[in-house]
Amino acid sequence: MVFSGRFLVVALVCLLPVVLRPGLDTIGWCLLALALVSGVDLALAASPRSLVLERELPASSRLDEPVANAVLVSNRGRRRLRGSLRDAWQPSAGQSSPSDRPDAAVALDVPAGERRRTVTTLMPRRRGTLRTASVTVRSWGPLGLAARQVTHPVPGQISILPPFRSRRHLPSRLARLREMDGRSAVQTRGGGTEFDSLRDYVRGDDVRSIDWRATARRRDVVVRTWRPERDRRVVIVLDTSRTAAARVDDEPKLDTGIEASLLLAALASAGGDRVELLAFDRRVRSRVSSTEKGNLLHRMVTALAPVQPTLLAADWSHIPVEVAKVSRQRSLVVLLTDLDSASLQEGLLPVLAALTSRHQVVVASVADPQLAEMARTRNDAETTFRAAAAERAGLERRAAARELEMHGVEVVDEAPYRLPPALADTYLRLKAAGRL
Repeated sequence: MVFSGRFLVVALVCLLPVVLRPGLDTIGWCLLALALVSGVDLALAASPRSLVLERELPASSRLDEPVANAVLVSNRGRRRLRGSLRDAWQPSAGQSSPSDRPDAAVALDVPAGERRRTVTTLMPRRRGTLRTASVTVRSWGPLGLAARQVTHPVPGQISILPPFRSRRHLPSRLARLREMDGRSAVQTRGGGTEFDSLRDYVRGDDVRSIDWRATARRRDVVVRTWRPERDRRVVIVLDTSRTAAARVDDEPKLDTGIEASLLLAALASAGGDRVELLAFDRRVRSRVSSTEKGNLLHRMVTALAPVQPTLLAADWSHIPVEVAKVSRQRSLVVLLTDLDSASLQEGLLPVLAALTSRHQVVVASVADPQLAEMARTRNDAETTFRAAAAERAGLERRAAARELEMHGVEVVDEAPYRLPPALADTYLRLKAAGRL
């Protein structure tokens, strides 16, 4: 049973006789009248237990998209039910009702024997699986003093997929990829490229690309054109350890890594390369391969949606073994992790030799743009100390990047909004140079 604000007003009105004529009998009659009125109002309210509730909810949605959460309410009772309905979603679901009430409750008016459809809008603020278990219904009496309240079990679940905001960078990179594939006249030379065709020599061509046998046959200088190799392996290792839980620009580093992984996978798949994705900390949390059936991006976002950072340090010693399981040929191995000097020294650097000896390795990391801003601001003692700390952090990151480069590793260290396109550009550069 629930009481409304009207009940409090009536209770205050009942205090007037007590003030004007104090006495136990006056108090008793006032309490009796208040209980009688609220009891009659409660008895005339429709029973919320007579309702049958069903839920209509999509199986999945992207993070930045609104979701319509519908509940069908059928009144099997004999009285008209007037009240409210509240769905028990967690705060990260971002539930809002049409009336914009702070408690996200929806007004309910269902005649006897009829059904009504109530809709609330979800605007999720976090990737992953959202769940709700129940719906609470209040049925008010005709006077609006008291209400019956019942919680119905109406389970619901929706998977919130990564938004893939970096999709906007894909058309321009695909155009560059088509140029590299020979649809436009682009010639490259070097190990790891495939022969494309022969054409006449043009001033400015590399003399090392001259085909002397064809030149002797045609009695004119002929050069070979090359195109990047296809059907190569791109292995993306997404770090899901505790460093991935840090937030940069109000977004976890893991989510930025997912964006970069999706853009790189879409680009590599369009380039004819085979893509393998591993979400890893101390064990493989998720695995996706382009050789499996179905759309690659759809399978990636579905597999990565429930993945969350763990409060454990990554065990990089397993990575060479996991990479060997998916590819025994030379591959591009992309490690999306943090450039933290301590974790690199203890975890990644000892296993780099096993990776770089057989594969081209790229380490992609999320840089915090606030560090540069903090380093520039030195207005007082507090900001000066912060600037010194930011400078030290920047020096440590640059030192870690240089150490990785000494091991033959390509390093991409960019802000969250720049990391996905920067990683895609690195892939295109390596592919054009025949280093995959």
